[in-house]
Amino acid sequence: MLKEVKTIGVIGAGNIGLGVVCDLLFHGFDVVLVDNNDSALKKAAQEIFQTLRFAPIIDKRLNAISDENEIAARLNITSDLEEVKDCDFIIENITEKRELKKTLYSQLDEICREEVCFAANTSCISITEIGGWTNRPGQVIGIHFMNPSYLKLTVEVIKGDYTSENTIEVTRTMLEDMNKELVIVNDLPGFVSNRISHLFMNEAAFVVQDQLAKPSDVDKIFKECFGHKMGPLETADLIGLDTVMYSLEVLYESFQDPKYRCCPLLKKMVAGGKLGKKVKKGFYEYN
Repeated sequence: MLKEVKTIGVIGAGNIGLGVVCDLLFHGFDVVLVDNNDSALKKAAQEIFQTLRFAPIIDKRLNAISDENEIAARLNITSDLEEVKDCDFIIENITEKRELKKTLYSQLDEICREEVCFAANTSCISITEIGGWTNRPGQVIGIHFMNPSYLKLTVEVIKGDYTSENTIEVTRTMLEDMNKELVIVNDLPGFVSNRISHLFMNEAAFVVQDQLAKPSDVDKIFKECFGHKMGPLETADLIGLDTVMYSLEVLYESFQDPKYRCCPLLKKMVAGGKLGKKVKKGFYEYN
């Protein structure tokens, strides 16, 4: 049985990973953040400090953390995966590539204590499949944090075929300590949110490719006519067009259904380095 979760290992310093780190710090957890890209880690430190200081201006429920000594005491940023050996829980956020994730989970299985649970913040890969990459399938669960995590009150939690009730309860307690509400769903690739949302974003890309409308007009229709906070192409830029493309590839491979065929324009943009907001150029340009 798992003891109380106090220190959490977060693997991956991309947009979603940084949001999760800040969310955890806001709610009293200690965090070990691991990424194998040194430049990403340097950027991560700056962005985390800024978010901890300024996010409470947007959401008054959050308490600003501006003491750099406090942050340094509670946050370990490292490229050494071995640093998660004493963590009580792991949240994985790396690129949506099976071969990379499979290697990582094999390493985590060796490094982490046998009672530690692994949460996959995957877009589309089956939680049951991920559990099969470990010697602890009952302790593997999916947590789909939305971006930015610290501003979202609800998470999609995915129960794999072997996920134990203990793992669900440990996850529930941790998320409730983060003031999150859980929606627990069963396991098929894409789950609920991404199985639907990626079709939405992909079809919006086809609309632009077919020159029916420019990106801003596509998004305006969904924001002003349907009341969406963000349009499908703005959402794709925020997630990362490479992540959207990889997720569609997983869905297509998993279901063998042509409706998941990735839009050629989306593939072209990724090949050309237009990955969205994180590189300041996607369907839109960002200052």
